[in-house]
Amino acid sequence: MFGKKKRWHCKPGTQPTEFDRKIMNFEERGKLVPTRDLIKTPEQIEGIRRSGVVNTGVLDEVAKNIHAGMSTLEIDKICRDYCAAHGATPACLNYEGFPMSVCTSINEVVCHGIPKAEDVLEEGDIINVDFTTILDGYYADASRMFIIGKTTPEKEQLVRVAKECLEIGMEAAKPWCFVGDIGNAIQKHAHKYHYGVVRDLAGHGVGLQFHEEPEVDHYGKKGTGMLLVPGMVFTIEPMINMGTWEVFVDADDPYGWEVISGDEKPSAQWEHTLLMTEHGVEVLTY
Repeated sequence: MFGKKKRWHCKPGTQPTEFDRKIMNFEERGKLVPTRDLIKTPEQIEGIRRSGVVNTGVLDEVAKNIHAGMSTLEIDKICRDYCAAHGATPACLNYEGFPMSVCTSINEVVCHGIPKAEDVLEEGDIINVDFTTILDGYYADASRMFIIGKTTPEKEQLVRVAKECLEIGMEAAKPWCFVGDIGNAIQKHAHKYHYGVVRDLAGHGVGLQFHEEPEVDHYGKKGTGMLLVPGMVFTIEPMINMGTWEVFVDADDPYGWEVISGDEKPSAQWEHTLLMTEHGVEVLTY
């Protein structure tokens, strides 16, 4: 009977390093470990970091210009123009049929909101702007929440707690710990406020492709999921709903992308691209 195929392999023609042995020890104990291609080289990390600088610039440009009375289609133009001016490409554009360059998700739209001329921002709205950059073949992915003018205390709290969930998830992301540690920490914080943590969507590896391993759930148990080791690059992007964690795809969206909270209460999300180091995560996008 053949044994289970190993995920981790030493470089051909070399003896195992201390790094190799540490990962193989976890694998022998039945833990899910990364494959070697998920460990980015210094050159790849620098490429992802440069892409992250452009991605941050895109969201900074949105922050300078976003206001009540503008359409989400105008936000899309801001993102496209900044990207083009810096030699980059929007990863979302035409990705699996997504028609625009950025996701603009207002109020009860959890994620993947499609920019439209008829979606005009109003006083009190909260909106997530989610952008992914490709620069010289390297990907960086981030999103921010924006409050339009003055909103309700309930929405303000939701936006704040969602950001805290990201920060707490980042603190839980330690080298030689597990993806489940991140989700467990986020879930505990969100539940203090009786918020729902979306389970049908997750963070993900990123860098050489738009979506790579590991899948980063924002709920779960400590010690589960993939082992986190230095050199991995991934996103944490908790989607926090004011009510239920459940979601549905908007039946009126002809592209089948827009995700709505199950009870149509507001939702908030923040996202960073992160590099795992020997000491914790380094933020590559803001």
